[in-house]
Amino acid sequence: MPTETLRYALWMLLAGVGIPILAALNSQLGARLGAPVAAGFVLFSVGFITAAVLLLLSGQAPALATLSAQPKHLLLAGLFMAFYAFSITWVAPRFGVGNAVFCVLLGQMIAATVIDQFGLFGAAIHTVSPTRAAGIAAMVAGLAMIQRG
Repeated sequence: MPTETLRYALWMLLAGVGIPILAALNSQLGARLGAPVAAGFVLFSVGFITAAVLLLLSGQAPALATLSAQPKHLLLAGLFMAFYAFSITWVAPRFGVGNAVFCVLLGQMIAATVIDQFGLFGAAIHTVSPTRAAGIAAMVAGLAMIQRG
């Protein structure tokens, strides 16, 4: 495996590790506050400050000058992020962090497969192979097994 590929894979593995940690921490904050939306607000406030610092440190702030010229549908990514954060904050304490994150992962795999199959949103086309389809089916079976346990 090329070094760059390994670096990307490890970076994304760490990002993946962060998802259940985010879910556990923010759902606990929401439960302690008695207000999941307030916890989501705190999450995004901390995220906004972090993004602002990174934007300034990276020197990429001038790129924002071209934001108004970009297709407006690209801004929907922020809505999807908010939907995820508020959903996991509200659902995880009731459904379990593991169950919630597993369902998120399953949704990600299904959506990623459809996006790759049809090259949606400018993504490279990667057709669904029987192996990939079997992997998604195994995840669905795994979810059913986890729910019965």
